[in-house]
Amino acid sequence: MRRTAPYLVLLGLGACSGVQTPLHPWGDQAARIAVLSWVLFIGGTAIFALVMGLLAYALFAPARARQAMGTRGFVIGGGIVFPTVTLLALLVYSLGVSRAVVLPGSDDPLRIEVIGRQYWWEVRYPDAGEGAVTANELHLPVGREVELLLSSGDVIHSLWIPNLHGKMDMIPGRVNRQRVRADRPGAMRGQCTEYCGVQHTFMAFWAVAQEPAEFDAWLARQRAPVPEPATEEQARGRQVFGEAGCGACHTVRGTEWQGRLGPDLSRVGSRLSIGAGMMETHRGTLAGWIAGAQDIKPGNAMPAYGRVLESTDLLAVSIWLESLR
Repeated sequence: MRRTAPYLVLLGLGACSGVQTPLHPWGDQAARIAVLSWVLFIGGTAIFALVMGLLAYALFAPARARQAMGTRGFVIGGGIVFPTVTLLALLVYSLGVSRAVVLPGSDDPLRIEVIGRQYWWEVRYPDAGEGAVTANELHLPVGREVELLLSSGDVIHSLWIPNLHGKMDMIPGRVNRQRVRADRPGAMRGQCTEYCGVQHTFMAFWAVAQEPAEFDAWLARQRAPVPEPATEEQARGRQVFGEAGCGACHTVRGTEWQGRLGPDLSRVGSRLSIGAGMMETHRGTLAGWIAGAQDIKPGNAMPAYGRVLESTDLLAVSIWLESLR
């Protein structure tokens, strides 16, 4: 047990950095939360050390030296004044940070709608015009404040991007607002933090911060119709997609398929993951998901097509979807 203790400490320290931690801020709001966290950690540790020191003193110090700890002044100062002043100071500081992270920093933020669903995320860009819709992936420009309009299509969810901000609930029939700003490019992992059903644990997404020019180019691709199939296999995949009725649930821009029950697949080949963070996106995982979505993520709304489609048709559909970039 003693040999494993150092490794457990290292494992805990490893959780303090990376693409999903509030202690590795990528923006102003997260930076304020990180400082607050460290103040509470250090303050709590100092108080704990002080209390343990006094306890040790009370147990092991000579009897005459311990008599001072029993005086009225020591009891009032150490038992009433000290915790009251300390806790009040931490409360005032925490409330100040809480107010600072919710105050708007811009009069012209980019609005992005995020809708929580069982068990995936729908992301819409109303300021970009018609058709800018994606799933399980939030893109935002570096250096510009973004206002997230958070809602739910079914049960209560909660969005949390630790590197950018704290958590915010998503409640059916209500729109909550959260301001975030990424100060550098990169990909951050987000998570649902409100139990929403059997696949709550596996309801993640990626937040991708891009330089403004790169973000504008990405947004233009999202609005554009999907490209025509470039090969016979892609054409076959598109045909099978229609014949299998996939368009009843999914939208593919530039085609007759405008389903709204499932994620928009217009540019699914360019996304970092499928299944709300379950797997990286490539033809193999796409084929596996189509064939057995219930085996990978039981309880989601996607039916399994493994017994409906031939293996060659499954591969063709996955190749076509992978080409949608």
